[in-house]
Amino acid sequence: MHRLAFAFALLPTAVLAEDIPLVSDVTGVTLYPDGATVTREVPFTAPAGAHQLVLTDLPQSTPLASVRVAVEGAQMGSVSTRNDFVPPRTEETTAAFEAAEAEVERLEEELRDRQAAIEAIRLEAKAAQARVDFLDALGKGDGVAALDVEKLQSLSAMIGSETLSALQAAHAAKRRAEAAARDLTDLQDELKRARQALAALVPEREDRAMLAVSVRSDAPAEGMLTVTYNIYQAGWQPVYDLRLARDTGALDIERGALIYQDTGENWADVALTLSTARPTEQTEPGEVWPWLRRIIDPEAPMPKPLVRAQPEAGYAADAAMEEAMVMPEPIQATAQFDGLSVTYSYPDPVAVASGADNLRITLGTLEAEAEMVAQAVPLTDTSAYLMAEFTNEAEEVILPTHEASFYLDGRFVGKRPLDLIPAGGEAELSFGPIEGLQLERTVLGRNEGDRGVLSRSTELTEEVRIDVENLTGETWEMRVLDRVPYSEQEDLEINWNAAPHASEMDVDGKRGVLAWEFDIAPGDTQEIKLTHTLKWPEGMMLQ
Repeated sequence: MHRLAFAFALLPTAVLAEDIPLVSDVTGVTLYPDGATVTREVPFTAPAGAHQLVLTDLPQSTPLASVRVAVEGAQMGSVSTRNDFVPPRTEETTAAFEAAEAEVERLEEELRDRQAAIEAIRLEAKAAQARVDFLDALGKGDGVAALDVEKLQSLSAMIGSETLSALQAAHAAKRRAEAAARDLTDLQDELKRARQALAALVPEREDRAMLAVSVRSDAPAEGMLTVTYNIYQAGWQPVYDLRLARDTGALDIERGALIYQDTGENWADVALTLSTARPTEQTEPGEVWPWLRRIIDPEAPMPKPLVRAQPEAGYAADAAMEEAMVMPEPIQATAQFDGLSVTYSYPDPVAVASGADNLRITLGTLEAEAEMVAQAVPLTDTSAYLMAEFTNEAEEVILPTHEASFYLDGRFVGKRPLDLIPAGGEAELSFGPIEGLQLERTVLGRNEGDRGVLSRSTELTEEVRIDVENLTGETWEMRVLDRVPYSEQEDLEINWNAAPHASEMDVDGKRGVLAWEFDIAPGDTQEIKLTHTLKWPEGMMLQ
């Protein structure tokens, strides 16, 4: 508190009147797919008179222009903010962080003590080896030969005894050092784990922004300061597990949300609300511009530009005229659906570390009934795929995501993106290949007429055979898709024939795309033949 008081003394004199420093934390967050609205609620007490409520712990990246302030319990005046020259905060660390730091320091000190003890033992071994070397040199000295037998025997016995004692001391010291080193390995592993635990406690960024709110009260006041602002360093994305049961057609869509934030401060015990609104995307309709169309004679020569006295000015005028005639492309608006904006209030407070955590929460399960069909595309695939068609009868949308996992009868079949499915909308989802439904597409013949670019007439005929073989032990409802060419030119004549006849033509509005629907029993093979002929006049080329 004394540090803050000193720091506030450095502020302009207008701020000196009864400053009340406050410490705030994030209490609530509304997350959007891109961005968030953050709420901080700070209780305060203030004596009668005019004061400044000062927060110095907002993240430095806070968009100060988006900060909104409300005060309960006193009359609010002006609000000032700054990103730079912010007084230092009080030194605050969490108890867990302090405990982890203390444990690392304790283990580092113990490691140093043990390493010193091992070095002392090794010094004992060196001292014992020095005694051995001295005794060995003593036995080889020049004066030994001059000694009488009795003295020589006494010297020999002394050297032998002392050498043995020194060797035993060196050996014992080495054994003790080796044992201490083995014990040291366990301590090093413990220190490594402690450091990892400390690193897992994500530290917050030190740089912060400041907020000062002028308040006035005729009597001592107790109130609440509420600060909200919008950020871009947070968001969420939907996560879905889609589980299909083949025997009943039941489709369960387990909904979840993956949450992230990189604001520079850790969120703890935060009330979380998820919103499907996208305030960072287009928020107004596009504009329709006048559409000027012209016709030109492609054989007419291009007019030469007039020579002007001021070429640069003439060029600018031509460019302005060209810009006036070529209208900009219209803005492409993102499709909006009724009921798109849905909010989810998570019942329990959450904690999300800045720049580290990817928090997943559950949003419940949607249930649907699906109709299953084996869909085959012989043009590109060699086996059919199990498709589940269903209607989203819930009163909310199924949002688009890149995190959708598909399960068939409890078996994971793959992960892929999922498109938006509005409330009441229909969708068709694939739950993997059916290996026993084999597809083969063979081009039986292709006959071409004269191939010269300037030939009198040109023609192309192609015949295709499609075989669908059921190698499974059950009957399948099949849907086979293929295509024939189509033309938008009267001079390009196309005739085609299919046997059997297609069940549907121009599938999903795609011209020339055909569909056949039939049941195929175990061991059966269904054959489809397609023939088409193209004719065009001489002098033309087929594309």
